[in-house]
Amino acid sequence: MPLLAMKAMAHDAGARRATIAAALLDRLPQGMRAHKAKIMAQDPDPELAARTAKPAVDDNHLVWIDMEMSGLHPDSDRILEVAVVVTNANLDTVAEGPVLVMHQDEAVLAAMDAWNRTTHGRSGLTDRVRQSQWTEEAAEDAVLAFLAQYVRPGKSPMCGNSICQDRRFLARWMPRLEAFFHYRNLDVSTLKELAKRWNPEVHRSFEKKSRHEALADVYESIAELQHYRANWISAR
Repeated sequence: MPLLAMKAMAHDAGARRATIAAALLDRLPQGMRAHKAKIMAQDPDPELAARTAKPAVDDNHLVWIDMEMSGLHPDSDRILEVAVVVTNANLDTVAEGPVLVMHQDEAVLAAMDAWNRTTHGRSGLTDRVRQSQWTEEAAEDAVLAFLAQYVRPGKSPMCGNSICQDRRFLARWMPRLEAFFHYRNLDVSTLKELAKRWNPEVHRSFEKKSRHEALADVYESIAELQHYRANWISAR
């Protein structure tokens, strides 16, 4: 077969794959659709996917999580947004998980205090909550499926800032995800408080933006721990 004909056939096959993939993508909930689209946009070629190594499960991987909530009380407030990132033991990013916004009833949004109404309104989160099709259960399933590719259940501590608050909400609204983590926490806020007292210069030299957007806050937690490790903690 002439080379030009072979190239034309390959191009047609690629176009058909892209059409089928787009049709399947439209059936997904909005949050997962964006995550899948990000992956597919890199290259829809199945031969490339076949050459890509399967993610390695490593018990030393660290799972970082951040959530935005409608308030401070798990019994009456709800989870609005969740994001996870997996790093290796040296705090290098291994994989970025889905960033999911959960739909909540209007009564939940109306019950938010002034700080939450202002913060989530300014970031656009409140509108995304109204438009979202994700339930907490479906989001929990998606995050668990992602994490299972990188670390076994019960191995990674829950990593982040003031992470006990996230854990309280997970225990109430996403108990299977909470149980996926080791019972220990890796709370960067502990180092923040110690640096404030023991090494004020190191404490002052890291400035947080605190955007109150789940994924941005996850990466800021990782960056803060990297800062303490580089400037204060001796890793040998």
